[in-house]
Amino acid sequence: MVSKFRYVPILIMIVLGAILGGIAFNAFLIPHKLLSGGVSGIALILNYIFGLNPGVLIFIINIPIFLAGYKYVDREFILLSLVGMTVFAVSIDMFSFLKNVVYIDDTLLSCLYGGVLNGIGMGIVFRNRASQGGVDIIAVILKKYLSINLGRTSLIINFVVLAIASFFFGLEPAMYTLVSMYVASTVLDKVQQGFGSSKSVIIITDCEQQVADEILKTLDRGVTYLEGEGAYTGNKKKVIYCIVALKQLAKLKQIVNDIDSSAFMAVSDTAEVLGHGFRNRGI
Repeated sequence: MVSKFRYVPILIMIVLGAILGGIAFNAFLIPHKLLSGGVSGIALILNYIFGLNPGVLIFIINIPIFLAGYKYVDREFILLSLVGMTVFAVSIDMFSFLKNVVYIDDTLLSCLYGGVLNGIGMGIVFRNRASQGGVDIIAVILKKYLSINLGRTSLIINFVVLAIASFFFGLEPAMYTLVSMYVASTVLDKVQQGFGSSKSVIIITDCEQQVADEILKTLDRGVTYLEGEGAYTGNKKKVIYCIVALKQLAKLKQIVNDIDSSAFMAVSDTAEVLGHGFRNRGI
């Protein structure tokens, strides 16, 4: 019974994310003749020039991309993405009335809010192992085989499309669109990776056992010992390595300082953490 309905919440979230994308386009982007990247950008260009239906165009152009992606991406992802792409294409037409209901005169505000809402929508879809088609599938292939950041890949590919589109619509709309695309890609990464940023911490101290025990006890985080050696002294030393949530960093600093105020700490950002104690996130 559980396996039979396990896709229901996933499909609900995919539909929600795709609908948010359709709302973002109609409420913020299309009223100002702004563009998007990839397939949806091409569809909007053809819509602005020839008046063709953007939703239908998105569906038609995506067909060969899905056929190509079938060879490199697993079947589940393709089928879930087909749902996302179809709902997104339908939403573009379904919420077209918003162009006349929601209108913000400020183009900059529109591109910012449009980027945020579109990024949230795409992020929700991606978090549920799907996409809205187009360059999203290409981006997933690159992440799967080359570990390239999803948002950055989409931004690069979309920039090429935008450069071509700027020839027809001028530089100003292209610049506003670029801002919207950057905001969307940034929000996409935040939603995809989660807003609970993690920090990698390296600690060098003479009280490594006490520090490690306190981290395990107080923060409930795993600790790994690395073998270190001083380049000048040649003394061997255990180096503490651990990953903590951003909200735990201040407490970690306090723990280390209370035990050994002369300890050396190096803190760095960690884009994504998978495994025990952290959320598992897959494509």
